[in-house]
Amino acid sequence: MSEILQVKNLKKYYTKKNIFGKQTSLVKAVDDVSFSVELGQTLVLAGESGSGKSTIAKMILRAIEPDSGEIIFDGTKISGDPSSLQKIRMEVQMVYQDPYDSINPNMKIIDIIAEPLEIHRIGNAKQRLDMVRQVLHEVKMEPVDEFMTKYPHMLSGGQRQRVVLARALILKPKMIIADEPVSMLDVSIRAEILELMDALREKLHISFLYITHDLATARYFGQKIAILHLGKIAEVGPIDDVLFSPKQEYTKALIDAISDPNPDNLTRERKIQSNL
Repeated sequence: MSEILQVKNLKKYYTKKNIFGKQTSLVKAVDDVSFSVELGQTLVLAGESGSGKSTIAKMILRAIEPDSGEIIFDGTKISGDPSSLQKIRMEVQMVYQDPYDSINPNMKIIDIIAEPLEIHRIGNAKQRLDMVRQVLHEVKMEPVDEFMTKYPHMLSGGQRQRVVLARALILKPKMIIADEPVSMLDVSIRAEILELMDALREKLHISFLYITHDLATARYFGQKIAILHLGKIAEVGPIDDVLFSPKQEYTKALIDAISDPNPDNLTRERKIQSNL
């Protein structure tokens, strides 16, 4: 199976300064991180808040520049040149954590989803309308014509996240980076959104980088997992191997930190499964 994304020895350091402008410490936000994402598969990047997950996502999209390291997407090394930037920003799309803040509340759903097509000058008005209809159908926003004319405040949190997903899909990307996409949704609809994303992965052969601190949803959605701790990869491998037979103490601590609704569930496997 071919690799769609390769991240090699990625680093991003920040310096902390006091009120006099003197450096007080060095923060290694991302410290020599390497991993790859297979075509049509989901890699979970998991870790606690502050472990460097979102910083890695921003560096992949070149929203922030890495201090060193390489990002190779679909055979192309991504740097600051216009050609590689256009490739990564068209073929890799983001689904953000907060569906309330990631879409414009003053725009109709049709305009929110069509906006990337307009930015990249894809199609005419009729073609864009047809593409919006098709992608809304893909994310199961039915009846399509009714939802297209609504505003975000008229939708539930789950429906808004479907709109965000539709906007990501409209450019037919090869990969989606999903940064905590269900953490702000009601527990009752988290599995529903993850099931939809997984079905789209299989149907459209899209790769996912799924960023999360929630190991239960990680197993539900991913095939492979990389555990991030203090900017470094602590453990990586097939998701069941890592979660049910962790080798690193940090991974064990993350799993043990999962809240268990049933105090009789003592094994790691039962604890993870009970939180799906």
